Amino acid sequence: MSVSFTTLKALDPALVSQLKDTLPASLFEQLNGSLSIDQDRLKFAEYKIRVLEERLRLVRIEKYGPGSERLSDAQLELLELEPGVSSAEVEAESERAQLKLPLKEAHKHPGRQELPNDLPRTEQIIACTPEQCVCGKCGKETTLIGYETAEQLDVEAAKYFVRVTKREKRACKACEEQGVQCAPLPPRIIEKGLASDRVVVDTVVSKYADHLPLYRQSVILERETGIELSRATLDGWVMRVGELLRPISGAMAQELLAGDYIQADETPVDVQSERTKGKNHQAYLWQYSRPSGAVVFDFRMGREREGPKRFLGNFEGILQSDGYAAYDHVGGPGSCMRRVGRMPDASSSRRWSSILKTRQPSALSRRWMSSLRSMPGPENKD
Repeated sequence: MSVSFTTLKALDPALVSQLKDTLPASLFEQLNGSLSIDQDRLKFAEYKIRVLEERLRLVRIEKYGPGSERLSDAQLELLELEPGVSSAEVEAESERAQLKLPLKEAHKHPGRQELPNDLPRTEQIIACTPEQCVCGKCGKETTLIGYETAEQLDVEAAKYFVRVTKREKRACKACEEQGVQCAPLPPRIIEKGLASDRVVVDTVVSKYADHLPLYRQSVILERETGIELSRATLDGWVMRVGELLRPISGAMAQELLAGDYIQADETPVDVQSERTKGKNHQAYLWQYSRPSGAVVFDFRMGREREGPKRFLGNFEGILQSDGYAAYDHVGGPGSCMRRVGRMPDASSSRRWSSILKTRQPSALSRRWMSSLRSMPGPENKD
């Protein structure tokens, strides 16, 4: 706020002297004290408004995601007026450079982008009309001398079909006691399931690579095929794929434990559980990794010491973690594991990050946070 009051002592000495000679002494002192109180109240109001504005900014940043940290307060306020803003739109807006006035002269367009050569080509030949096949002067048939070629990116919609598998059954008519032999059925992800392996894999890829929730995929399948598959059915597919991938995650964990250095951290995740009916249960994903190496996530319903104790086993290297007590006394009897902490820990890092998201942090705060981000730790791998 730009409006501020000053005491009489800060005013023009001639004006103060004139007021002092004109007004009674008691009234002059009362006016001077009143203005001083108003100034203190105004300063307090300014501080309070600033705190509320910073709190509002943090709430909006939490709402629109990390990409909104680079947006100004005016841009964040505009997002509140725009319904259905996606995180991708916020990220794109934050990365767009600010326009400089006056605007520079537009650069020459580099030309039309060429389509990748590795994409398959499907040709469509458009023949000339009958009138174009005859010379307009002599009436003779014209000769094809070439083509005018243009390329456009096209797509074929997903085509669902029913795969009918017929296995041969054979028997010897001369030796009926040998019975019937049937061709073996190839292994499948979902035994006796309604969907093929390709449909199951496509569901998992759409969920985790394209972030398409299972309830939306269920609606899409019903729209495209007329088959109603519940979200619970699709969830069973995902769980089965996870079971089949356990040997791979187990091998990654063994490779990690065979080294001499592991970074560990845990993060809360909300899950639906019978433990807390009517609300989500707070479970945890424990992350174990090393720089430029594998990252293994271990899901646990709680934050107890049993989680890291079971995963780390008799690990004898260096464990880097925050100050959470669950990491204490981890390792088997006689374990040579050494635990080192991070300075500062993750919670302190997040608090300093919040300072940088608000108004104008000091140059010292920015230098301190820059040094913090250069320290090794699970949060600073990116």
